[in-house]
Amino acid sequence: MSKTILITGAASGFGKIAAFELAKRGHKIIATAQVYPQVSDLIREAKEKGIELTVDKLDVTNARDLAYVHEKYDIDILISNAGIMEGGPIAEQPLDLIRSMFDVNVFGSLELAQGFIKKFIEKKAGKIVFTSSMGGLWTVPYVAAYCASKHALEAFAEGLKTELAPFNIKIATCNPGVFGTGFNDRGADSISRWYDPKVNFTPESAFEGMAEALANQLDPQTMADVIVNVTLDDNSNFRNLHPKETEDFVKQLQTEAWTAKS
Repeated sequence: MSKTILITGAASGFGKIAAFELAKRGHKIIATAQVYPQVSDLIREAKEKGIELTVDKLDVTNARDLAYVHEKYDIDILISNAGIMEGGPIAEQPLDLIRSMFDVNVFGSLELAQGFIKKFIEKKAGKIVFTSSMGGLWTVPYVAAYCASKHALEAFAEGLKTELAPFNIKIATCNPGVFGTGFNDRGADSISRWYDPKVNFTPESAFEGMAEALANQLDPQTMADVIVNVTLDDNSNFRNLHPKETEDFVKQLQTEAWTAKS
């Protein structure tokens, strides 16, 4: 049965791959992007691939955009995928960058969801899939603020899952490991825009492992497939961490946290 699905952050990465795949499967897709140039690029690429979908502008921090999509679209499923990453040592990271990250990853995602939840309540049906992160379940050094935003998203998702169950509204999260969408690379690049080894106490050597970690990123198609499958599965797991090796690693870290020393 065809579903109407709105996807945020569909200009690139998992969002775009999932939007195109769902559209090819016959679902009515509203693929949204933050700014108009991304909208134009997405329209052009979809046309070149012969994929039929609706493309619209949606900046989840823009009140006018939020009001517009809440009013215009009646959907069955929301894939809340938009997100940003600002990297750096949390003891020195500028707070304005952390606030902007929370505005998108946490408050923007929640406000978008709240608007559609009101419609889901009336129908007593609906589903929201949040693109979280492995960083929502443990804290990666030097991207702690980003992980904090995803920890907050996880808490919101868990709360919604319990509170909305009586209304037949399903909630799920998808937790990617390290995939080659460019997202992680840009997060690492963001550090250089404010970090200065002459001013900051964190030594440059602290970042030496980043290049190696980013050199072996996984094919994003496999994660997009997980998002598609979770979206369409009425009985999907709430938490969906991929790949399995990363899931096992995170579970081990969570166990070790109980005996870790200060």
